[in-house]
Amino acid sequence: MSTIITPPFTDPELAAQKVQLAENLWNTRDPERVAAAYTEDTQWRNRIDFLTGRAAVIEFLKRKWERELDYKLKKELWGFRDNRIAVKFQYEWHDTQGQWYRSYGNELWEFAPSGLMQRREASINDLAITEAERIL
Repeated sequence: MSTIITPPFTDPELAAQKVQLAENLWNTRDPERVAAAYTEDTQWRNRIDFLTGRAAVIEFLKRKWERELDYKLKKELWGFRDNRIAVKFQYEWHDTQGQWYRSYGNELWEFAPSGLMQRREASINDLAITEAERIL
């Protein structure tokens, strides 16, 4: 992220800004830029995938965005305390056959003192939608 906001998170406006920065970054769909917002030894749970380290995150995101085409994400602050932020999100994408999906979920984030994310846990559900049902 270009602007580093560090914990502890005590100000709702700064916590919301941290979430917006993450949304903006993920919408670049650039695995290297996204991964730079995480610690070198970051730990992730994304659905059923468990990842450790930036290199694993980069490879995961490359595969994700090869499969999830025209990805568009919206994140919303759910809660925050100390070095943690909870987020709810939705994103839309389509597969190579043109089937659109809306994916909903929640993320739990834990940050290092540097402001880089050291832990991310994401629970995600997918809903097949028509292109006309898209809202993002």
